[in-house]
Amino acid sequence: MDELTEMLNYLDVRSRLDLKTISLQYVLGVTGSEDGKLFIVSRPPLVKTVLALLHDPSASVAKDAFLCIVNLSAEEAGARVLVSEDCCSGSEEIGEKGMKSANIVASVLSHIVDPESSLADPACAILSNITRPSCTVQRVLDLISQTDVTIEKLVTVFTRIGYNKKGATLHYLGPVFSNLSQSSTFRSYLLDRGQCVIQRLVPFTEYKDSIIRRGGIVGTLRNCCFDVASHMWLLGPDVDILPRLLLPLAGSEEFDEEDNEKLPPELQYLSPDKNREPDPDIRRMLLEALLQLCATKEAREFIRKCNSYIILREFHKWEQDRKVLLACENVIDILIRTEDEIGQDNLQDVDVPDDLRNSFHKMDEDFLRD
Repeated sequence: MDELTEMLNYLDVRSRLDLKTISLQYVLGVTGSEDGKLFIVSRPPLVKTVLALLHDPSASVAKDAFLCIVNLSAEEAGARVLVSEDCCSGSEEIGEKGMKSANIVASVLSHIVDPESSLADPACAILSNITRPSCTVQRVLDLISQTDVTIEKLVTVFTRIGYNKKGATLHYLGPVFSNLSQSSTFRSYLLDRGQCVIQRLVPFTEYKDSIIRRGGIVGTLRNCCFDVASHMWLLGPDVDILPRLLLPLAGSEEFDEEDNEKLPPELQYLSPDKNREPDPDIRRMLLEALLQLCATKEAREFIRKCNSYIILREFHKWEQDRKVLLACENVIDILIRTEDEIGQDNLQDVDVPDDLRNSFHKMDEDFLRD
């Protein structure tokens, strides 16, 4: 692939448009293979040259550059290189308009928040890719902080359906939030009780038009549920997260009046055509969030009081996926036990010996295999 290195001169933003277009299309083709991606990311100058073309005056060239970076960022090795100092440091004047090359995060954010950008969706896909590896999350947050685009602005862009006037859906911001919520810093922002952030995200657990947007927000909520100190606030009236987690798991089953009255209003007397969440990964994340919320005695008693068990009982009868069934049984096992049987206020304080932990993992694996 030595010809790729030779193409560096043709990929310069000041090159003739025809040479630049042909050369970039060749690079785009190379990014379609694993070996090709590895070759390119092993040469930071080549990566930086493609990054500069994200700002090319030619719309077709900029689009192909975005597609190249989407492919390169899909693997962890590529994501690490794209946010590295080699690719993000320095700037140079490019093009007739005197635009400057910028780091990858600044480049994609400028398109995401621009309601007139036709490249906002590939920009969201890139941001989702480079935040997927846990090792790059803090680096991306640091790079975001160096721009004039705030997290608040990203939340606003995401929650305002139809924000982009060129037809971009911005659905991939959902996975971006989920990826960033691996960071305690980002979770602290979402869980800030003085702001209204997570409250604006929870309605998207039932967003029918996009599994990507829906799954991203469920993943975000699941990660936020690891913060035990926020559990009662999340369950309380300020957020009211429990119905948002249970409703996608609920079907059209009818319950007697006594059971219905114990349920949150959103879960009472559901319509005969009520369908459950179709994606097993999202169903599993919903159950994992519920399991985290069962950590403390106070939260467990609240969840039991809301008659959550009957929703999970009917869900368990319906579910076919083994991994999701196991996740459901983990929640049910806690809810049906008395607090005397549990014998622990905060389950996260339980110190499980390594040999028992390994034994439990093996039992889970055996269950999924059978």
